[in-house]
Amino acid sequence: MDTKKLSYPYLVWITLTILVPMLLIFLYSIIEPGPEPLTFQFSLAHYLRALDGLHLQVLWGSFVIALASTAACLLIGYPAAWFISRLRARSQSQVILLLMMPMWINMLLRSYAWMTILSRNGILNSVLAFFGLPEQNLLYTDFAVILGMVYNFLPFMILPIYTAILKVDANLVDAARDLGASPGETFLKVIFPLSIPGIITGITMVFLPSMSSFVIPQLLGGGQFLMIGNLIERQYLLTGNWHFGSALAMLLMAFILLSVWLMKRFDPKSMDSGEGVIPW
Repeated sequence: MDTKKLSYPYLVWITLTILVPMLLIFLYSIIEPGPEPLTFQFSLAHYLRALDGLHLQVLWGSFVIALASTAACLLIGYPAAWFISRLRARSQSQVILLLMMPMWINMLLRSYAWMTILSRNGILNSVLAFFGLPEQNLLYTDFAVILGMVYNFLPFMILPIYTAILKVDANLVDAARDLGASPGETFLKVIFPLSIPGIITGITMVFLPSMSSFVIPQLLGGGQFLMIGNLIERQYLLTGNWHFGSALAMLLMAFILLSVWLMKRFDPKSMDSGEGVIPW
């Protein structure tokens, strides 16, 4: 049996669920209704409108928040992945299970839970009041938005880094120690470089949903921090301007693809020429 035929259902599924919708979005972005009913005409006006100063400012703000969320996930995720990889095999499975259990709950419910925690009369301020500390107004701030994204997307950073660390050949670590490398030098010159593919994967898996998120900024930001995902949602659901919303979506996709390409440039395995390989 030809093994290539096994991929046909997958290719059909990808075509129907990704390629065809993206093609429709692209077509919506370059046309607008004509003077006659059921007629359309080619136009780049929606892209020109999407590239004005206001919308580029929203795109830049989304990039900053997504970058901050990704950086926070990396700072928390790498030590967590390292800690999990040092546990016994059975304990690793248990910790990974605990890490994934919150993901079984809908993101909307998890965001509402954080609203309860961070609200003025919420759990956090109740604990602060108990210890005589001043009340904090954290809900509907950029901190709340970043906190919500870190909470929701942190497992996507930990898991690929944890997998990459597990794949590090123990013989290389032993060889480094035999050659007189200290634990810190072994980590910096052996373990960390070999875990970079996991870091790149984690950054990609966190940055992409953070960049396009609209539920978390809407709930935890209270609509005060407009991100590109919220702007696209409004075009489709509130104003009914699908053409402009499609142009924004295509612009966001191009920005994300450019970001992924730039991040992949830092992955040594993605470079056939050998450039960018970390020196030993």
